[in-house]
Amino acid sequence: MKMKFRHYLVAIFLLLPGSLCADDFYKGKTIRVIVGGSAGGGFDIYTRAMARHMGKHIPGNPALVVENMTGAGTLIAAKYLHSSAKPDGLSFGMFNGALILGRVLGMKGIDFDMRELEFLGVPVQDSTVCALRKESGVTNMDQWFASKTPIKLGGLSPGNSTSDVARIIGASLGLPIQLVEGYKGTNEIRLAADAGELHGSCWAWETLKIAWSEAIPAGDVNIVLQVTAKKLPNFPNVPLALDLAKSEEARQLLKAGAIDPAAIVRVYVTTPRTPKDRLEILRKAFADTLTDPGFVAEAKKAKLDINPLSGEEVKKIVDGLFKLPPSMVSKLAKTLAVK
Repeated sequence: MKMKFRHYLVAIFLLLPGSLCADDFYKGKTIRVIVGGSAGGGFDIYTRAMARHMGKHIPGNPALVVENMTGAGTLIAAKYLHSSAKPDGLSFGMFNGALILGRVLGMKGIDFDMRELEFLGVPVQDSTVCALRKESGVTNMDQWFASKTPIKLGGLSPGNSTSDVARIIGASLGLPIQLVEGYKGTNEIRLAADAGELHGSCWAWETLKIAWSEAIPAGDVNIVLQVTAKKLPNFPNVPLALDLAKSEEARQLLKAGAIDPAAIVRVYVTTPRTPKDRLEILRKAFADTLTDPGFVAEAKKAKLDINPLSGEEVKKIVDGLFKLPPSMVSKLAKTLAVK
């Protein structure tokens, strides 16, 4: 009789929802949050703000510790999360989602399948703009088109949006550009521009406005181009790259190579083969953090925009990139290849 009772208890335990086990799992644990960008950069600012609030939305209230893992335009962090971090739900992080397009195009060095990652979501969809220091002598697009010397733009590396957008607008609009790569993060790009090594760069307005929060109002830095689907309310008189393109192919190149991937630039992922119950806990905690009153207040104070996508929505965009027509893949690959 006792044996049957023990079997009965075991059977009940095995039928319990897996989330109960996952709830217990996180108690007393520490979650590593890997950031592909450098300290003080846009990726780092968003991640640290979220990490201060996300733990309370995870059953067991684990501690979250942020680690910066820089290099290769955030590829090192992406590969670590894919191939090295244990699939136990105790590691997640973010890298530049433009690398996903790089994988679609078969870029050298991106030798793992991005689709195997488990997507948690993005806190904000990027609105890419190009900002130039006044020392460049360019304050509008007419001056840029007419420039006798190339405008020096800073980038991280091929496959990173800071580099890819520069190559895309150069090819689609015929702009004179000299791309200088190898920076660890957007903060380093800003410092280089302020020091006179660069004229500027193209990256998300959502963090660029923070990086140059004093220089833009002072007129030391000018927003001259919007690489977005529609104009931002802040810049009604700054042209869209799409409107400056002179052919349908150029517009398609801008959309597939810069505008669509911008939605998933700040992509947060966890490891392949993470137990489903823990994955769902992380996805829910990620989403709940973005509506948490404490985080929202902190984001507002720090001027961080919130315009999220869920993990499921990110996956749809990623799947769409892998279904681009061969002709566009070929054109993109040629445009983004290192010369």
